[in-house]
Amino acid sequence: MSNYRWQFLLVAMAGWINRHQQDVIAYLKEENRVYREQTAGKRLRFSDEQRRRLAAKAKAIGRTVLETLDSIVTPDTLLRWYRRLIARKYDGSGRRGPGRPRTCAAFAELVLRMARENPTWGYTRLRGALANLGHELSRGTLRRLLLENGLEPAPRRSTWTAFLRNHWDQLAATDMFTVEVLTPRGLVRYVVLFVIELSTRRVSLAGLAVDPGENWVKQVFRNQLDAFDGFLLGKRYILMDRDPLYSQAVRALLDSSGVKPVRLPARSPNLNAFAERFVRSIKSECVERMVFFSEAALWRAIQAYAAHYHQERNHQGLGNRLLEPGAETSRRDGPIICRQRLGGLLRYYYREAS
Repeated sequence: MSNYRWQFLLVAMAGWINRHQQDVIAYLKEENRVYREQTAGKRLRFSDEQRRRLAAKAKAIGRTVLETLDSIVTPDTLLRWYRRLIARKYDGSGRRGPGRPRTCAAFAELVLRMARENPTWGYTRLRGALANLGHELSRGTLRRLLLENGLEPAPRRSTWTAFLRNHWDQLAATDMFTVEVLTPRGLVRYVVLFVIELSTRRVSLAGLAVDPGENWVKQVFRNQLDAFDGFLLGKRYILMDRDPLYSQAVRALLDSSGVKPVRLPARSPNLNAFAERFVRSIKSECVERMVFFSEAALWRAIQAYAAHYHQERNHQGLGNRLLEPGAETSRRDGPIICRQRLGGLLRYYYREAS
């Protein structure tokens, strides 16, 4: 009889525990419904840790039971999180693949530095230079490193920057710009040709003409090539675009005088950036802010700007300095004077000697 009593008590206790669990589950389900009503239309944000915990619990319950629950996350989402959790466990992407290990970053940077600084060095020469530093590297690894970083084999590795650096003090550039002059016959377009020395940024206004031709350009460059005071004295190269005015005869004249013309590719203003910058400066600071009624007025204006450009204008590309500073730039005492050109369009402030 006592066994029946214990069985009855166990069944009663199990029924009470089951009812209690059902009440707890019913409460949590109702709490979830209220929470979902409060967050209706809002996207819930879960951390990776929260996703992991929910996914692990969801797997233990199973999809059938999950569908009966009014959970805040759908069963499909929970199971997708679980599959992602398994995939992450067996993810082998972080493991090193077969073959030799990759070249360390510091060593690769050394190789690239040597290749950039020595564009004529081939793979064998680079291997020898690296061996002097105690590093052994195969030609295949060298080739892969250079190609992955956009460096061609020698001698194709030579760059425009390297050419400019190697010939900096012997380089000049030429270009032209146009200005409209208002005359009794209407607007007349004048062409201004100039030459700029790249290392110092000094500029020579070579000539001004309405309808320049080959003979005019040749004469302009003859003046620049004068054996006594020509602007191109000591220069070996002159950069120029593909304007038809720089004809074969003009280039032959320069070449025969020891100044080799370097014709730039079409539509490449960045390769003649210093000349292009001067054009922008003289237009924005001078000619586009004035109206000219004669050739003489235009010539006086651009000559005044050239004087201002060399003696009174600070150049950011040269450490914000003047190209040709006068004695007044070192003065720290005395009254401040303003020198004006072109009716105050160009101004320069300095201290008068006390």
